Amino acid sequence: MNSSIIRYILGSVLKIEAVLLLLPVMTAVIYREAVGVYYFAVAAFCFLLGLLMTRRKPKTFVFYLKEGCVATSLSWVFLSFFGALPFWLSGEIPSLTDALFETISGFTTTGASILSDVEALSHAALFWRSFTHWIGGMGVLVFLLAIIPLSGGSHINLMRAESPGPSVGKLVPKLKYTARILYIIYFGMTILELLLLVAGRMPFFDALTTTMGTAGTGGFGIKNDSMMGYSAYIQWIVTIFMILFGVNFNAYYLILFHHFKKAFSIEEVRCYLGIIAAAVAIIFFQVLRVYGSAFDALTHAAFQVASIITTTGYSTTDFDLWSQASKTVLVLLMFIGACAGSTGGGIKVSRFVILVKTLGKELTSYIHPKSIKKIKVEGKPVEHEVVRSTNVYFITFMIIFSASVLAVSFEGKDLITNFTAVAATINNIGPGLEMVGPTQNFGLFTPFSKYVLMFDMLAGRLELFPLLILFHPVIWKDLFTQKIIYRKGA
Repeated sequence: MNSSIIRYILGSVLKIEAVLLLLPVMTAVIYREAVGVYYFAVAAFCFLLGLLMTRRKPKTFVFYLKEGCVATSLSWVFLSFFGALPFWLSGEIPSLTDALFETISGFTTTGASILSDVEALSHAALFWRSFTHWIGGMGVLVFLLAIIPLSGGSHINLMRAESPGPSVGKLVPKLKYTARILYIIYFGMTILELLLLVAGRMPFFDALTTTMGTAGTGGFGIKNDSMMGYSAYIQWIVTIFMILFGVNFNAYYLILFHHFKKAFSIEEVRCYLGIIAAAVAIIFFQVLRVYGSAFDALTHAAFQVASIITTTGYSTTDFDLWSQASKTVLVLLMFIGACAGSTGGGIKVSRFVILVKTLGKELTSYIHPKSIKKIKVEGKPVEHEVVRSTNVYFITFMIIFSASVLAVSFEGKDLITNFTAVAATINNIGPGLEMVGPTQNFGLFTPFSKYVLMFDMLAGRLELFPLLILFHPVIWKDLFTQKIIYRKGA
């Protein structure tokens, strides 16, 4: 294993985080808040540590999927730990475990919070919480792809380990240009939403933090009632952009280069929009009598469906008070999630498309045993390896999900709370039902359960396997063996 390139990438990530931490420092300066000194101190430490780790360049920049998974997982752990330190050192979140939970929830774009009063936080802390969503939405390593000169297929291994969905492809021949295009689209959509929210007379700070939460499909609100206190115009703008950020970014690339027919023919996107329309229709008729007005019912139904399927987690109402049918629809949407190649979480629409078509193929084989039928998506045959990996992913997901529900159940809380808490964290959504509903928080769990849920957040964001590989003994054996060989050679 090429441990030197892993060290180099981790050092580069720390230097990037040091630069990013200067933004909450600037926020503290603008609002004259003393907490800025803690963000600056952590930024300085991260930069110095990053310099030490990157001082000696690797002999080779070539590495493969194994190294890509290890580098990705450790990068997210490093980002989260050092990103949590300002919360803890400043005393705004006195417990290190809680600070780590809040930060992991931010970077993984989950939006599950342990805070009961977010409005008591400083502007610097509120900005950093929301900014972690924006950073984690596209992924910090995707940004690194554009600046680190990796070779030998290394770019695709790094991107494959971090990007959501069953497969990762290139938009252009060189993957580093793909990374740049993705960030240009991401940044452009962020600016557009920010301008539209400001045009709706939303205070600039509120608009900025809300936009970052929407873009990363994270959902940290800066108000205790999330989005409930804002106008219908603002709620609809956020609804539309949550849906847009849940679309496969390949579609935006095609639109950008005027391939409109191809963009609108992507099967996953059509299914995604169809699921949203069906869910909104079901919930609309369920809640129509609750709100009286058809417009209010449609606003809340559309907002919550968009928020849950894109795994954003904002709320405009306490949907825990809705009918059982409405809540069931929302729980199902938690698992479906957004499109592959978007900033959303969940299992992904593309995987469900493949799973449903696999089921259809198996049923056909029972009726016509000698028939040979290929699974096709958008008219193209799906490779057996993709089908196999989708099946393995789903099985692994269910094993981790079941084990997590069992682990947190020992606290004695009700099944709906435990079930939806795990569903909300492993699918990177945020709010669940009952004791972790939209008006509640995750502070009620013990430290043990919080670490279980933190693991779920990281596993869900990193598509399970990059994080699980850290627990494989062969990985640490390879690293240890290489260190011994290196020392003997020296």
